[in-house]
Amino acid sequence: MSSATPDPKSGGAALELLVHGVGGTTAADMLDDPRTVRITGDKTAAMHRRRDDVDADEHLERYADGPVPEAYCWSNLTSGNGARALWLLLLPFMVANLAHWMRPPSEGRPGLVRLYGVLVRLVALTLTVLLTAAVCEVALDLTAWQCAGSGACAAQRSWLGFLSAERGGWWSAPGRRLALAAVAPAALVGLLWYLSNRTWSAYEAQRPPIGYDSDTPAGPATPAGTSQAGTAQAGTAQAGTVPAAPAVPRPALGRPGFWYGRRLVARLRAAHTAAGFLTVAAALARATAPQDHRTAHGTLREILGWTLQGGIAVLAVVVLWVICRRGRSERRLDLTLERALVSWLPGAALLLLALTAAHAAWARPGWRSSGTLPGDTVFGLLTLAQGAFVVALGVVALLLARPRRDPRTALHGLGGPAVAMLACALGGVMTGGVAQRMADWLDGSGTPGAGDGLITGPPVLLSWQASVIPVLLLLLLVPTALLVARTLVTARRTRSVVEADYGTADRDRDRDRLRTDRIAAVRAGAGLTDSAPVLVGVVAGATLLLGAASVAGAWASGNVPGRAFDGAHPAITSAATAAQALGSWMVGFGFLLFVTWGRRSYKDQSARRTIGILWDVGTFWPRAAHPFAPPCYAERAVPDLTWRMSSWTRRTGGRLVISGHSQGSVLAAAAVWQLAPATRARVALLTYGSPLERLYGRWFPAYFGPEALSGLHRTVHCWSNLFRATDPIGGPMRVPAEDGRPPVDRPALLDPVVYGRTREHPLPEPILGHSDYQADPAFAAARAALLDRLPPALPRQRDNDTSPQGSSGKSS
Repeated sequence: MSSATPDPKSGGAALELLVHGVGGTTAADMLDDPRTVRITGDKTAAMHRRRDDVDADEHLERYADGPVPEAYCWSNLTSGNGARALWLLLLPFMVANLAHWMRPPSEGRPGLVRLYGVLVRLVALTLTVLLTAAVCEVALDLTAWQCAGSGACAAQRSWLGFLSAERGGWWSAPGRRLALAAVAPAALVGLLWYLSNRTWSAYEAQRPPIGYDSDTPAGPATPAGTSQAGTAQAGTAQAGTVPAAPAVPRPALGRPGFWYGRRLVARLRAAHTAAGFLTVAAALARATAPQDHRTAHGTLREILGWTLQGGIAVLAVVVLWVICRRGRSERRLDLTLERALVSWLPGAALLLLALTAAHAAWARPGWRSSGTLPGDTVFGLLTLAQGAFVVALGVVALLLARPRRDPRTALHGLGGPAVAMLACALGGVMTGGVAQRMADWLDGSGTPGAGDGLITGPPVLLSWQASVIPVLLLLLLVPTALLVARTLVTARRTRSVVEADYGTADRDRDRDRLRTDRIAAVRAGAGLTDSAPVLVGVVAGATLLLGAASVAGAWASGNVPGRAFDGAHPAITSAATAAQALGSWMVGFGFLLFVTWGRRSYKDQSARRTIGILWDVGTFWPRAAHPFAPPCYAERAVPDLTWRMSSWTRRTGGRLVISGHSQGSVLAAAAVWQLAPATRARVALLTYGSPLERLYGRWFPAYFGPEALSGLHRTVHCWSNLFRATDPIGGPMRVPAEDGRPPVDRPALLDPVVYGRTREHPLPEPILGHSDYQADPAFAAARAALLDRLPPALPRQRDNDTSPQGSSGKSS
């Protein structure tokens, strides 16, 4: 140990801030003590300490042998109450939002970056229109038009009796049936607006507690509740003790407005809500227009219909303008809220929908419902639009990635377009599943579109899309089989590596062959995570091609149900019909499984926690593309951590190690980026089981790529990373040592810690993989080494000094 580095026992006050990973855990487990106390925060996210450590900040001299442990529990942000289970229905929106953050580094080309964001937002808009159109298909076409218009079908559904065309009641007129059925999709859009507005108020609309100076490239300037003079005095007092942080460009995640997307989400929510209402209005207008043209040509009713359609088109153009006009604002806290736009755009669309419904309810003598509603081409146009946007997105991504290609980047920079394609596929499967199952249920024992059914059935395109699902699964068998074979070969080759790591003697190899094979197999299986881009690329590419083929097939058949495969060879027709039937069954089964899983999660805490793991990974990023996606928990968690580190180090002058496991390491890194240089110089970062480079660096290169992680290494005072070869999620940072600093990655931890039985470990040690890093002796050694490298504690602040907001009860 150098003379300039103090001994940790004489370095003064120290705090270890523990941040858990995916799935969550309790404060008692994190602190290894059943007696814990919440010292700050609420039931959603809070800081906890052991009961014996509540007053530690007032008696820091008692903790000379180690840091005071403090646990930050944030799992309730994603899997708290039962309503979180309903977020499963928002899965396509969440995946589309991920595509926004997967762009390659910009290399100073803001025009391409803006175009990339616009294309992703357009893909997200098509998903909203697709979901609304699917509900319109079920409510307006299948139920109100086909089933209620068929006496045999309506007779089997007593709840449809008052709509039956054979009864001749007031609601039996086709236009009035459609107007009433339009309540269902309009209510869905209203529900999505309500949920988005509620989560927006709880997440994006909550101003971060730390104020930022947009002209200061270092980070937070003044904590709320702290005077500028006090901050300046603190900085002067620390100037002689704390080394100045290197002057480096501020990374994206360190910008003042990165975790404050209030303005953009409000704009997008208004645009998507209006788009949903306009979709319902367009479905009504498209249904009544042919009848008005035939029977009321040139009359007031037709003129009013054309006027309403023109209003729908104008508002649709406004929605597109709002979507394309503005992206995220991150370089400063954007406190502006366009209240006029946010309120009048959805209101105007809703008013237009009400007028269109009233126009549809206008009496039209002699109008009878037969066949399907004249709107089958909508799904085809949406599919083509999504494919075109994804292809354009791929071109932009390649242009962004061309100047500097990193071999570690997933799909060579095409991760965003591939994930956007998967979002479209998820949306198609969900909407197709709803339409197919509803048609089968309404038709009873018949088969919709097969000639023996009571109704015509859903659009032909959905049948074609169902038929390509078995083909897609067959295509996936090839890369899956190759990955399995490669894993087996890798496991066999890893045996010698395992034996070398543990130094097993020749006489022990035969006796413990099963132990060696087990460790080698776990290591090889953990490597499958690195092959995920291959599967994603295959699924996305096949989905794009098969989706185009399904659109071409539907249009070639003239969108006539029951004639999807007419004119083909009998063998091809038989195979295609079988694929269609199997795909339709799989779509329906998948949708029912999806709903069942959501219902179980609503009642079962353990199942809800499993879904919470999905949200832990998918909702780390702010809502930049789709406002109806589940909210970003990091917009609460990152300011919590940043504020806690800033307030504690300023008040105590002590050293702090933020210790993050798995997803908690991502939150910890994002919080450290947000710190001011004076605070960051007193903070060490310890990550373990971390996906920062292995997952985030590969899939989100613009934010966690090699340059970003190298910049974090240069700006944070000290950083160590622990990983295991058996961990399928965590991995090395691959950040080289520079400027005389030690490398971030410590040697890979052995897992299990010992090979066989020893005096210290008389029972076989388990293979831990991604869990229990703190049980390894190397964890305490790495933490102590970080404390050694931090500067000694500063004198405590005066008792009458202003304390930052967010300080904990007794401890602050």
